[in-house]
This record gives sequence, structure tokens and C-alpha cells, in this order.
Amino acid sequence: MIRKFITLISQVEKIMGSGISTVCSKVSKKKHNNPLPIETSFTLPSPLPSWPSGDGFASGIIDLGGLEIQQVTKFNKVWATKEGGPDNLGATFFEPSSIPDGFFMLGCYAQPNNKPLSGWVLVGKDASNGALLKPPTDYTLVWSSDSLKIKQDGIGYIWLPTPPDGYKAVGLVITGSPEKPAREKTRCVRADFTESNENERWVWGLGKDVSPNGINIYSSRPRNRGVEATGLLTGTFVVQNNGADLDLPCLKNVDANRKAMPNGDQINALIQAYSPRVYFHPDEDYFPSSVAWFFENGALLYAKGDESRPVAIDPNGSNLPQGGENDDAYWIDLPTDNAERERVKKGDLSSAYAYMHVKPMFGGTFTDIAIWFFYPFNGPGRAKIEFFNVSLGKIGQHVGDWEHLTLRISNFNGELKSVYFSQHSKGVWVDAWELEFVNGNGNGNRAVAYSSLHGHATYPRQGLVLQGNGNVGIRNDSSKSKFSMDVGSRFLVIDAEYLGSVYVQPAWVNYARKWGPKIDYSTEDEVKKVEKLLPGKLKTAFQKLVRGLPNEVFGEDGPTGPKGKDSWFGDERS
Repeated sequence: MIRKFITLISQVEKIMGSGISTVCSKVSKKKHNNPLPIETSFTLPSPLPSWPSGDGFASGIIDLGGLEIQQVTKFNKVWATKEGGPDNLGATFFEPSSIPDGFFMLGCYAQPNNKPLSGWVLVGKDASNGALLKPPTDYTLVWSSDSLKIKQDGIGYIWLPTPPDGYKAVGLVITGSPEKPAREKTRCVRADFTESNENERWVWGLGKDVSPNGINIYSSRPRNRGVEATGLLTGTFVVQNNGADLDLPCLKNVDANRKAMPNGDQINALIQAYSPRVYFHPDEDYFPSSVAWFFENGALLYAKGDESRPVAIDPNGSNLPQGGENDDAYWIDLPTDNAERERVKKGDLSSAYAYMHVKPMFGGTFTDIAIWFFYPFNGPGRAKIEFFNVSLGKIGQHVGDWEHLTLRISNFNGELKSVYFSQHSKGVWVDAWELEFVNGNGNGNRAVAYSSLHGHATYPRQGLVLQGNGNVGIRNDSSKSKFSMDVGSRFLVIDAEYLGSVYVQPAWVNYARKWGPKIDYSTEDEVKKVEKLLPGKLKTAFQKLVRGLPNEVFGEDGPTGPKGKDSWFGDERS
């Protein structure tokens, strides 16, 4: 596979070399007079606190079963290009510096120039005397910028280490010289300490966008991700050319223990250090509440076949059916009295709790803290049709709404690396450097999040996000207001399974059915109500929008709880 990949690169460069040079020489005339973002290094607004004592969390070293690893964040620049890639600002390639004694480089680092320097790579040490690391036997030149007339600092050469039998290379080496790197420069890893990888974010290519016919540099991540998954983020880059991947693996944690995960005291310290502040839109009608408030204020449990006799729910959910699956045998609904229904729909922000689920990720080298919010009601959607804003009537509304954010924290030092913002059926990871942080003394490294009007999707910035095309789509409006929630002031850790019985799950966590009823209505009637408000041409645009909406938007159907989501045991959807 690797030999085929390298042959393919040489053939593509012979065919496309002159054309690439011409195109790139035109692009290189663009001037970037301002300093590039990568010329500054990102740090969190406040220094990291001293974490409570424990086993291996934030100790700087994680043992994978005889192979010790550290995160290195200091680099020496090797090569850079000033064009192509995200925002057409180029990328910079580094090798790790200040490697601790006894540790070895496993691969180099690359990053787009459109963001501050904020990355890391893993370095390794064989602590078992079991020959877990060995130098490569040789190198193969994967790619070089020598023949390209692009804006660059020197010439870049990307090398693939040739591993000894029974070993694998988990990273590439970048040099500024056509001479092969020294064999001692890097290490290959014994094959049983590796597993399959996949491309993640685009780092660089010759054009402004990913080209299937050219070279593309990506960051990578383990193909299998979740609570029980053993693959690690290595921090190195991978190469793809003409659609063919240079298939490098990632590291694997063969040790089943989770010694690098935080204990209970450390979890509390992490929550206090990084708990976000969530802002709600000034026109919000449907706020979160605690689960107990919802139950105490008249929520009812219904059973299929016995709908005429709903049951009041205990404040801790102890009389909810436990386990099973989402089979529509039971569901929860609002109180039957109309006035009470409308009151409970609005929620109660003063009672609202953030419910925390703490779990290992990437072989226990990261901690994910999923922060769940419960809303008694998800309000109706709104659409923007060119210059018209219209309510969608019943479309989008349902009883019960679970939304969440997730903090991703390095277990090497306890640093917040990114935050996941859930947005309807998917979401986005936002790196720490892109976050908005709470202003003011004592707020440290706490991020800001925004809950969208009625739909409660979470966003890293306030404003309008339109789901659709052009000026036609579903509105997701968010803004700062007097309504906000300090997550760190009212929270409950509902589980951290790796700690055993330290935390007791509330009974409602194991309720596997829906938190709202399924109600069918005529979508066509709802659409016609909206169409009556629109002039001729805009009706067509609205009809096209409706055809593109996911099925779950139509009809009222309550969600399952946090444990029913695939992210409870897996990675977030993005």
C-alpha cells in the first residue's frame, strides 16, 4: 500500500508539476502583511490550578502498559508555506523540542497558519525493557516541495520511517534538506501497541480547498473511539495524495486500567475550573429546570395500553421503569391541566441543574465531561425565507428536551483542549483557542456557551446560525441576556463508571424510554399555514426547505435521556 502510494505521488507530480507551478505562482503574489496567527502561541486565559492529589491524573506521564508517553508542546519550526490550505494562509511544519531524557520523537507536527500555535505531539519511552521502541531501518521520501513555485520558507521534505519487522511508524518526519534523516531521530512502535487511524481535519493542500487530485495534509484520530476504545490521539500529521491515504496507525493503550483518569476530588476541581456559563436568548420562553422540579410539578408517566391512568413520578424517578429499551411501552408527558401544562412548559431556571457524565476517551489519555441540561419543552421552530421571518407552528416542538456540552481535558496536565457544542442531531468541536471565555476576576478558564431560542442547540458564539441554503433556512438565534446559568454553581455528577460506586446514578438515568409523547399531526396543514404568509416565489423556496428537513422535525416526539444517546459510551457526533 505504501509503495503504491509513493509511486502515485511521483506520477501525479510528473503529470501536474508545471500546471501546479503556474497556478501557485499566481497565488503567491498575494501579500499577507499582517503577522500570521500561527506566529503567536495560545495559552488559556489563566494558569492551570494545582489539582488535588491522586494517582496518575495530571502527572505528565501516562503508562500504556510499559510504553510511557508525554505530551510535548514546544517545537522547532522546520518548514512553512504561506499559501494554500485553510484561508489560503499556508501551514507550518515542526519537530518537537525539549524532549525529556529517555523519551523519543514518534513523529512531527503540522498546523494551518490561520490559528495560533496550539498543538502537541506524543513522545515515547520504553519503560519495560521489552523493546517496545526501535529506530527505523531506513526512510522513504513521501513528498517534497522542491519542484513547486509556491510561497515557502525553504524546501520541505516529508519522510516515512521504514519500521523493522513487527513494528510500525506512527508519524512522519519533516526536514528542510533532501538528505535522509538520521535513524536515531525517531522511533517506531511495536505493532501490538498500535491500531487503525483515520483522517480528521484538513491542515494543508496546494489550493484553498481540498483537492482530490493533489496532496493534502490532515491531522488524524483513532478510527474506533469511545469509553472502551484503546486508540490514542498521537498529535502527528498524515498525508493523502490523489485520494490515496498513507495509512499510518495511532498508538494503543494495552493497559486496561484508567490510572490517568481523575478521582472524585479532581473531577470537582475540573468542574470548578472549566464550568461554562450558558446564556439564553432574551426572548426565550422555555427554560431548563431540574429533573426533580419537572417531576414534582406534575409530570406524568404513561404506559401503553393503560393511557387513561397516568402515574405521578417520584422526585428522584424511583418509580420509573428501569433498563429495557426505547420500545414506546412508556413515555412521560406534561400535567393534564391546561394551565399547569403551560406553566411547566416554561421550565424553572432557578431550579436548573447541570448533570455531569465523566468518561475516559482516547485510551484514558483524555477525560470527557458531558454536561447535560433538561428542558421540559422544546419550542416551535422559526424560518427565515429571504427577508421574511415566519413561525413554523407546531413544527419542531416537543415535550422534553435534553441538550449538552462536553469538555475535553488532557489527562497529562488537566488542560482544557476543546468543547463540544451539541446542535440538534450533531454538533461541533471547538478548540480552546476559539472559545469565548467568561470575563472578570475569578472566572479563569470558563467558556461561554449560547442556547438557541426555543430549540436550545448550543453555540460558541452569539448570533444567527441558519440551517439551510443562502437566505432560506431554519433560524437558530442566540444572544446574551439577563438569563444565564452558571454551570459550576448547580451541578450533579450522575456517573463516572470507571470509578465504580463513587457516584450513584439517579433512577431516572436508567429510564430508557422517551421523555415526551409521540404526537402525529398533519405536516401539510402546518406548511400551508406558513405558505399563506409568503408571496409567490418565496413559497417555492419554503417548500424546498421543508423537503430538506430531517424527519424528526415533523410530528412531536420526545427524546430519550442522556444514557440513551450513543455518545454515552461513544464519541460525540461531529
